[in-house]
Amino acid sequence: MLRTTKALMLVTDLGFVAYFAVTGLGLIPPEWAFADYADPVMADWNWSFLWIDLLASVTGLASLRLRNEPLMLVSLVLTMASGLMAIAFWTLRGDFSLAWWIPNLYLMIFPVPAIARLTVCPGRSPRPGRTPSPS
Repeated sequence: MLRTTKALMLVTDLGFVAYFAVTGLGLIPPEWAFADYADPVMADWNWSFLWIDLLASVTGLASLRLRNEPLMLVSLVLTMASGLMAIAFWTLRGDFSLAWWIPNLYLMIFPVPAIARLTVCPGRSPRPGRTPSPS
């Protein structure tokens, strides 16, 4: 499972960096942009994700390079939080554009299995019927 997660993390973390590079350069065509994209408040909202997304990317790429599972967990939680924040916002606005919902649902959902796997306490059985190892 973590092999798949690592591949998805690599694509996602590089995607975060690419998204903000493309956005910063103004290369998103208006027809692909989210509702009210040109509104300064909406632009500020979008840029408010820069820090959480880049922190998710930095910790994610570092965890892949260093093979560090605690760092991977940090990255996955940040990624999930970023997707959840965006979905919550679009829900409050009543804006259900699949072009923006699908990527954010992906950000919110793909980390869940690995987060569950990485947070199983050592010595606890992840499956019923197994005896915990001695402490």
